[in-house]
Amino acid sequence: MLLIEQHAAADAVATEQLLLPFDSRCKSRLRARLASGEECGLFLERGGVLRGGDKLLGKDGRVVEVIAAPELLMQAASEDPLQLARAAYHLGNRHVAVQVLAGHLRFARDHVLGEMLHGLGLPVSEVEAPFEPESGAYGAHGGHSHSADGEGESAKTRPRIHDHFQRGQPR
Repeated sequence: MLLIEQHAAADAVATEQLLLPFDSRCKSRLRARLASGEECGLFLERGGVLRGGDKLLGKDGRVVEVIAAPELLMQAASEDPLQLARAAYHLGNRHVAVQVLAGHLRFARDHVLGEMLHGLGLPVSEVEAPFEPESGAYGAHGGHSHSADGEGESAKTRPRIHDHFQRGQPR
C-alpha cells in the first residue's frame, strides 16, 4: 500500500491519479485506491480539503494527482445575479457547501434544498459533475494559524480575511 503523508509541489509531474468525491477529499485519514488499482493510505494534516489538481507525495517518491470525481449534484440556474445571490445566501445560511459558477450554483443532492430554491423562483435540476465548492473566507486549505504577534504569515498563506482586516481593524 502506498502511504501518502504530504503534498507535493504544484508543478510536480504526477505518475498516479487518485479519483475522489468531495466528501472523501475532506478527510485527512483515508484508505482508497489509485486509478491503477493500487491501494493507498492518506495521512494528511487535519483541516485541509483536497482539490482537483492537487499533487500528493507518496512515501516512495511517486507523485499522485487528485482528480475530483463526478458526483450527483443539484444545480440552480438564473441569469439574474440578484436571484443567485439570494439563493447562495439561503444555502450559506444553512451551512451548505456551494459551488458558484457563472449563472448557476451547485450543491450536494438534497430535495428539501432544491424545493427551497425552486420556491425562490430558480429552476433546479440534477447534474453529474465534479464538485468543487467554495472554500470560504479562510482559503482553500481550511484552518489557519497566527504567530504570537499576528505577523509572520506571508500574503500567500494567510487567510483571505486578513487582506481586509488586520488586528481587528479595517484597512
